[in-house]
This record gives sequence, structure tokens and C-alpha cells, in this order.
Amino acid sequence: MPSTPRVFIIRHGETEWSLNGRHTGTTDIPLTENGERRIRATGKALVGDDRLIVPAHLAHVYVSPRTRARRTLELLDLGCRDRLPWLPSTASASTTDGINPKTNAKVQISENIREWDYGHYEGLTSAQIRAERAEKGFGGWDIWHDGCPGGESPQDVMRRLDRLIEDIRRRFHKPVMSGGDGGEKAEGEGQCGDVLLVAHGHILRAFAMRWIGRKLTDGVSLLLEAGGVGTLSYEHHNIEEPAIL
Repeated sequence: MPSTPRVFIIRHGETEWSLNGRHTGTTDIPLTENGERRIRATGKALVGDDRLIVPAHLAHVYVSPRTRARRTLELLDLGCRDRLPWLPSTASASTTDGINPKTNAKVQISENIREWDYGHYEGLTSAQIRAERAEKGFGGWDIWHDGCPGGESPQDVMRRLDRLIEDIRRRFHKPVMSGGDGGEKAEGEGQCGDVLLVAHGHILRAFAMRWIGRKLTDGVSLLLEAGGVGTLSYEHHNIEEPAIL
């Protein structure tokens, strides 16, 4: 039986706004120096032939369009054969030496994995949001139930994440888990169909909940700090039994 495919989720490294708790959706800000240093360390610890994320096993990589997520992917040093899509055409591939690629996985910038659109709450801390709502006579604030005025509701987020999950399972996981029965063939070159997502805190936590079929309005208990890593897969090599590992 082939290995059960996995999805690795990695939150971008530390930024000035993640340090002070400001909600960062559409604002495009860079990683801090410490954030870059920690992501490099994460790459060395978790990426490699004998590590959690084996580049040769990756079938595909999805990354948020935000600079902080793209830079995080660069620093993980996966060793992609192809040039990263945001780099100039004169740049070499993302291998350490530009000669010996470690993975044939394609990197796709996806709007489906951009951070939650916080709308009017962009740049505010949770305490500021609750204080503002109290002044207007509203109750407390829970993003999983209330969403963000001028931004996205939980239903908006679920719709785009469900599109992404369907894409992953149809293109990369079902063919691997069925052994190619019925003429299906997995896209990409990964030997076991692993997929990597590099994105943001709220959207990746929401992704994990949708992966196992839970509504966001049921509440999300998973935590993912800046630079944090999570793993999703299936129980019993069964695509009908998605799980958080």
C-alpha cells in the first residue's frame, strides 16, 4: 500500500504586527529579522530526506500571494526545480546551489489561501476590536461566528477553503490513494502526493477545521503561532476519514 498523503501547513514567520497582535489581512508587511532567522531554522529542522517534509515527496505547493508568506517559502529552501513564480526571469531556481533540485513540485500562488479579509478590523488588536464593538452596543467578538464587517464572513472563508480542499483531493490525493484505479493519475512528481501550504494564522486554522468537515461557527481550538507547522492526513488510508495529526 502506498504511503498516505499529507498536507503540511506552515504559517509565515514573525512580523511586526504579529508581535503586537494586530490583525494583518491585506496589509503586505515583511518578516522581521528574527522571523527570517526562525524560518531558516525551521527549514533546517523539518525539511530534508530524513525529516518531516521530504521535498521529493511533495506533489504541489500552494502559497498565499502576500510577501510574508512568499518569503517564508523561500527561506524554507525546498530546492524547487522551477523558478518561484514571483522571482524575476533572470533568477535561478530556489535550490541552494541552483544545480541539484530536491523537488519537482510546482509552486502555485493561490487567493484561496490568502489571509482572512479583516475589513474594518484590519490593523486592530482583538482588544481594540472588542472595545470598538462595546462602544457601538454590540456584544463581544468571535471571528469564527461574527466575521469582519467590510471583510469576510465565516461562510465566505469556508467557500474558498472548500474549493482548495477539493482541488487537493481531486488532483493529488485521490489518485495516490486509489492506486490509479479508474484511469486517475496524480498530478505532480511527488511519490506520495504530499502537499504544502504556506499562508497565515486564521486561514490555516480554518483550513484544518474544514479539512475534517467542521464548520467554523462550531469554534476552532487549533493554535498556530508565527512560523508554526501542522500536519493533516487521513485515518486508515481512507480519503473519507480526514484527520489532523
